[in-house]
This record gives sequence, C-alpha cells and structure tokens, in this order.
Amino acid sequence: MMSRNYKFHNPEGLYFISFAVIGWLDVFIRNEYKDILLESLRFCQKSKGMEIHAWCIMSSHVHLVFRSINGQKPEAMIGDFKRFTSKAIVKAIKENPTESRKHFLLDFFLKEGSKTSNVIQYQFWIHDNKPIELWSNRVINQKINYVHQNPVAAGLVFRAEDYRYSSAIDYADEKGLLDHIVVFRMFDL
Repeated sequence: MMSRNYKFHNPEGLYFISFAVIGWLDVFIRNEYKDILLESLRFCQKSKGMEIHAWCIMSSHVHLVFRSINGQKPEAMIGDFKRFTSKAIVKAIKENPTESRKHFLLDFFLKEGSKTSNVIQYQFWIHDNKPIELWSNRVINQKINYVHQNPVAAGLVFRAEDYRYSSAIDYADEKGLLDHIVVFRMFDL
C-alpha cells in the first residue's frame, strides 16, 4: 500500500517532491549552484509546462510542489530536470576556481556513481524522489507550509518570507526569484 506514494500515478496531479544531493552534502551553500537550479526551474516552467506552487532550495536538498500542465509525464519532467542540473552543477564545481571542496565533492560523486549501474560517471542526486500526490486543500496547505518553514526550522531565518531561495515571499504578496508561481490560497467558506 505504501508504494503508491513512490510513483506519479496521476499525470495531472499536484505533487510534493523532495530530492537531495547524494550523501546529503551541502552543495547549495554557494549561490551560483542554487542559480543553476533556478534557471532550470525557469526552463521547466517556460518550455515543459511545470506549474510551480511552492519551492525551496536548502543546502543539501530541494522541495517542490508542482503539477505538469502540458501533458508531459511528471516523472519525465523531474528526470530531465535532475539529469540536466546534475551535469550542470558538476561542471560548475569543476570550473569554479574558488571551490575549496572541489576534489572532495567530485571524488564523492564519482565514488557514488561507480556503485550504480545506470550512472555513467558522477552521481549528484539521490535517485529517489518519493512523490506525494496532494489530494485535499488541507494536505496542499500543509505541504506548502512545510516547504516554506524549512529554512526557519533550520535556523537560517526567523520568518519564511525572508529566505531568498524559496517561494515563501510570493505567499507574503511580494515578488520572489521565480516568476509565475501559482500561489495556493485556502479560503474558509
């Protein structure tokens, strides 16, 4: 019964997913790596029909509440996103002259990649996404709050909307880093 949460069963569904850097390494402490994720999310919004309701980039992982609106399978969209960002971030690490952890990170990704038959060289992301379909307003609200409260729980900010790399600011009626965030509002009737 639990395994149904690990697949995208409804192609039009609204999903909460999280994906982490292999070994939960803190790669996204550098803004230039977070910016690669943002550019890729923008591309998915514009060209792949990714409708984003909430997002947050933490130091080792990403949270996303999204839906596929142009008929592309959500798992294909996320697979493409993870493949592209994996290559782009590894390349950015290799080419970053100020990356003090370059050898440690690349060696770790290479070692992890060698353990998996479907990885050519470097493994950047953990393979599992554990998508959870959000099927009620209460659950949608709960997951969006969870996404936005992550930086607060981690002690990075006092208020969720003060964390730059999330959509919490959009929910505070201000403009965040990504355009076209579909703000979910739950109204009491």
